[in-house]
Amino acid sequence: MPKEDLVNLALRRSLFYSAAEIYAGSPSGFWEFGPVGEKIRRKIIDLWRKELVEREGFLEIFGAQILPEAVFKASGHLASFADPIVQCKKCNATHRADQLIAEKTNGIVPESMSTEELAKLIKQHDVQCPKCKGKDFTEVRKFNMMMKVDIGATGQQPCYLRPETCQSIFLDFPRLFKTMRVQLPLGIAQSGSSFRNEIAPRNTLLRAREFGQMEIEVFFNPKKINEVPRFSEVENYKLNLQTLKDKSPRAMNCKEAVEKKIISAKLIAYYLARAQQCWHAFGIPIEKMRFRQLADDEKAFYSRESWDFEVETELGWVELIACNYRTDYDLAGHAKESKQDLKVKEEGCEEAFIPHVFELSAGIDRTLFVALSLALKTEKRGPEERTFMELPPRIAPYLVGVFPLMKKDGMLEKAQEIEEELVSYGLDVFFDEVGSIGKRYARVDEVGVPFAVTVDYDTMKDGTVTLRERDSMEQKRVKAAELPLLLWKLQNNKIKFKDI
Repeated sequence: MPKEDLVNLALRRSLFYSAAEIYAGSPSGFWEFGPVGEKIRRKIIDLWRKELVEREGFLEIFGAQILPEAVFKASGHLASFADPIVQCKKCNATHRADQLIAEKTNGIVPESMSTEELAKLIKQHDVQCPKCKGKDFTEVRKFNMMMKVDIGATGQQPCYLRPETCQSIFLDFPRLFKTMRVQLPLGIAQSGSSFRNEIAPRNTLLRAREFGQMEIEVFFNPKKINEVPRFSEVENYKLNLQTLKDKSPRAMNCKEAVEKKIISAKLIAYYLARAQQCWHAFGIPIEKMRFRQLADDEKAFYSRESWDFEVETELGWVELIACNYRTDYDLAGHAKESKQDLKVKEEGCEEAFIPHVFELSAGIDRTLFVALSLALKTEKRGPEERTFMELPPRIAPYLVGVFPLMKKDGMLEKAQEIEEELVSYGLDVFFDEVGSIGKRYARVDEVGVPFAVTVDYDTMKDGTVTLRERDSMEQKRVKAAELPLLLWKLQNNKIKFKDI
């Protein structure tokens, strides 16, 4: 589905929209989520929590968004967290140099490329300013994307808004390891906002200055990286892998990938599999996924092995998860800067060591945008075109809409009674009594509500209602008293609508 169609729907139904939009000149790259968009966004986080965090027994924290300068000195962000920029001399617009080159060449520009090399490529490929088509640019220079915050009345305590959620996880690890009665491998998770002073925010939620992350850091003994008790659960599960030698992704099971040294260890293959399974639950087709192996000059400065989990969209391949083997880079850096001993001892092991870390760093808003863009469908039904959102029930904003056919003869009151009962069972219900029943169906279809219940004259006679499925538009008569259990089963894939 074209991006413009999704953005138009998002604005029309208040899924997401620019922050402070009533003020001219508000900075770009900040987004707000309306009631429906926030419901879907929250359910994406909840499903991630169920499918990964809780299923794997990880610990979840809520860390501070503002941290002292020393943290980011230790993490390397103050020295290395920078993008190359150029300014057009004709219109003064500022652009990322690597993105200008990538768009011109349809290729990937390595993060490690020097400013001099980037400048040569700009001239070599006759790159133009996207805004005014000018070709005269300033020197390429590095721009640090950290957002600084001065704390206290004197401003003598320099701090920064976090550019990623993981630093709190590293800082909290020593306390959690001591107090939570846990052993390695230990996964610690967090969801929340991160902040980057992006040079040119674009593509709505895909590149913003404030954005949501769902981050998992798995701490483990590097000597036991191939000791994964539950690996048998995924050893025959196929991952879509695109190695440095491949031009397109190919399916390979986890066991084979490890044996052939395509993935370096069982622990990494295991968590790649769990990530792919989780994002499939968001409604993303397996055939549109890939784990793309990053070359040394593409990887983040802290990573030994990196796989980008990407999804194919109308905009091309979009990265949703950065999967990085960070070794002991972060804990060792914080130990040195803080002068604290962050080594641990495992039970039965005399030697203390700094754990290594494998990371699954996912974008919340990116996942939302991609899930919505892949779910948005249009189809011809006779002379009319129908628009609907094919979202899985577990991330749909509401599970069911409840509608009285008319507001008379007791139908309104009966529909309200059904709504209250379904809500009492913990189901998300949207109630609508305004407009024709066809228009009410269309409204909930458009935002992805998978089922609708209509109370009509037959309901008043025999206690049955019309249950309608969004995707097929098929309708069935069911007993109102059976709705709570029936909808729960449909939501959790215990039954299919066609089998009712």
